Amino acid sequence: MLRMDSGPEFIFLALAEWAERHAVKLEFIQPGKPTPNAFIERFNRTYRTEILDFYLFRTLNEVRKITETWLSEYNCERPHESLNNMTPEEY
Repeated sequence: MLRMDSGPEFIFLALAEWAERHAVKLEFIQPGKPTPNAFIERFNRTYRTEILDFYLFRTLNEVRKITETWLSEYNCERPHESLNNMTPEEY
């Protein structure tokens, strides 16, 4: 399942066709009700601020390597206030 808001980037026919070919169910959250997606929206904002806005990537491999390192730190080393100052791994 792929849950998303109904933003313009997600209304293209190509996405629906891809989802059908790969047996992926598309689920849209209700407009004006962002709560079901709050955790991923927060994660996306952090990732954008700390990685996508910070680096100028030259290759897809570079994006993957930097993202893997960041994700490991995010999940295993960095305490999160929302998790009572535990890492996601500890939680």
